[in-house]
Amino acid sequence: MGWLMFTGRPGRLWPNVFGKLGSGVLPALSAEMATGTSWLPPAERQQRLLELKATGWVELEERDAVYKELTFKTFNQVQITLTTHSCGGLSEKDVTLAKFIDQVALTM
Repeated sequence: MGWLMFTGRPGRLWPNVFGKLGSGVLPALSAEMATGTSWLPPAERQQRLLELKATGWVELEERDAVYKELTFKTFNQVQITLTTHSCGGLSEKDVTLAKFIDQVALTM
């Protein structure tokens, strides 16, 4: 499972986010995230990191994770760190969730 760290008042953000995206998004994301978790091979990892860095994600040096800070008009800031404990680092699930977060942030 990917780990998320939020600061601020998430109760005001998430209901609005999911309301804007519609009910079909959450089941699709849940089904995709429920599949097996595996560590990214080095070549694929580099490609995925390049994609995430292009949208503002930062690779953390102290652990195998990515980080991003988001700011919204109605919400001070959100700091998000993604990593997968079960595989000991960055996984495809983290990349998928990061891309989903980017899509949601664009709607805000």
